[in-house]
Amino acid sequence: MSTKYSDTLTLVAEAVPGDAATVNTWIANNDANSKELVFVGEGLLSITSILDPAKMQFTYDDFAYVENLYSSVFVLSADSTLNVKTLADLENYVKDAPEISVAVNGATGSEAFLAASLFGSMGAGDKLKLTPYQSAAEAAQAVAKGESSFAVSHQSQILETAQQGDVNVVCAFDEKAIEHGPFAGVEGVGEHGYPYFRNRCFVMARAGTDADKVSELKGLYDQILADEEVTSWLQDTMLLEVDPMSQADVEQHIENVKNIVNEYKDIVAG
Repeated sequence: MSTKYSDTLTLVAEAVPGDAATVNTWIANNDANSKELVFVGEGLLSITSILDPAKMQFTYDDFAYVENLYSSVFVLSADSTLNVKTLADLENYVKDAPEISVAVNGATGSEAFLAASLFGSMGAGDKLKLTPYQSAAEAAQAVAKGESSFAVSHQSQILETAQQGDVNVVCAFDEKAIEHGPFAGVEGVGEHGYPYFRNRCFVMARAGTDADKVSELKGLYDQILADEEVTSWLQDTMLLEVDPMSQADVEQHIENVKNIVNEYKDIVAG
């Protein structure tokens, strides 16, 4: 939609893997004021940077922040036969459960750390069994198949299973209850003092890019993200939120996730 809001800038999407190797190549191939932008999130900046820094040939200082493309609120779902529907139910379940099995996307991804931080802060880290899957969608379906008792996933990935009644969506990894969409009213773990973070997708330019160019890009993204067509598509179809962030917001987010990773990495990485 860039051509709707700008006569000078055109945004063209080229989907590439958002992994360390890809960003390493991007850093090596692009200098300040390059026309190529890149997506970076807390996965690299807060998790890989602590657990496997050797993979990264860059730091946060190699980027000039443009805008947060979206925020996704993860949710915890439970096998419906457990009859765990609220955080209070979960707290009671945890007290007596000999083992807590949670399906997650990848062994050390965001979902794994959210599960570890929730159950770890409940004092049940020693009972937690994280089962990694190859994709977030697979992890979301594992709980419905009886392969695990719980799963951490994006809302969109558990929606169909929840609508079929195979799982209960227990809580959201956010400050407060979900406000919009099919899971509106599901309580946030932050309301009960548990740690959390949202999944973010930062659009970055190369460090050293002229400040006016970064500002122009941010302004364009902000106009697009304020467009009702985009807002409603993200919210209704993808169950994502438009969530513009300042530089300070981004740095606070990265540090918050780093703190969670440092506190619960022994549970996740063993």
